[in-house]
Amino acid sequence: MPLALLRRLTHSPRQEGPPIPPGAGAVDCLVLDPVDLPLPRAEVSVRDAAGREVVRGQTDPHGRFGATVPPGAYGLTVTAEGFQPARRSFACDAEARTTVEPVHMDTAPTPALPAPGPWRIDPDHTAVRFIARHIGLAEVHGRFNRFEGTLWAGERMEQSHLDVVIETASIDTGVERRDAHLRSPEFLDAAAYPTMRFTSDRFVHRGGSRWTVEGVLNLHGVSRNVTLDTRYLGIGTGIAGETRAACSAGTELHREDFTLNWRSMLQRGIVMIGTTIRVELDIQAVPAT
Repeated sequence: MPLALLRRLTHSPRQEGPPIPPGAGAVDCLVLDPVDLPLPRAEVSVRDAAGREVVRGQTDPHGRFGATVPPGAYGLTVTAEGFQPARRSFACDAEARTTVEPVHMDTAPTPALPAPGPWRIDPDHTAVRFIARHIGLAEVHGRFNRFEGTLWAGERMEQSHLDVVIETASIDTGVERRDAHLRSPEFLDAAAYPTMRFTSDRFVHRGGSRWTVEGVLNLHGVSRNVTLDTRYLGIGTGIAGETRAACSAGTELHREDFTLNWRSMLQRGIVMIGTTIRVELDIQAVPAT
């Protein structure tokens, strides 16, 4: 009996993937790095013939991606940090599984780094934004409108130094009453602490265009270590012919780390803003003159 059961299992039809819904097709692809190893967490986008995105996802730890789609012709685009985008075309038939030719990713060229020396952050082409939750429900989006900063680029980027000063009274969420409250002693206390300051002398290259910028943020009279997850975008030329360096960065702050706890509100059981605040930065810098 056990031997007969083993024979039945051995000769059972092999399941190539999850069942395909009636009337749909399926697509599978394998994404490989330049040395033919599976590439996990690559972003895969599938678009129809009209250019509309039908499905988006990531490759699994084995570099595989699979999805079900309506029958038709499609384009598949694969992107991953540090690699050049790759594209494939395929067609899916109803209740059939299409296996796309393996996608071999090529390493992307490394963007040119800023020349050594001082670079001034251009406030007209830089945004300092934040996102927080209001009373635990909707998100509040805001920004700081006045700031200045300097990047001293080292001979090696890892030897660079950054100093940014932001005026707390320039907070802007689009609602004047809320902004006045945010400037008050219950929150930023802009009269007593007119600026916040971020300084860093630790730049860590994580590969490709990704960097970690580690520094200290002084806010509301309190200093805390902060890490910026940074994507370097490279060097470009502005309308006036000036050289520009650009990057985007983000981090999360915990308001209670900086004693921003709105005690009077909390005592009444009103949590006006979430404990975590997401900070997003889009930065352009020009050589300092």
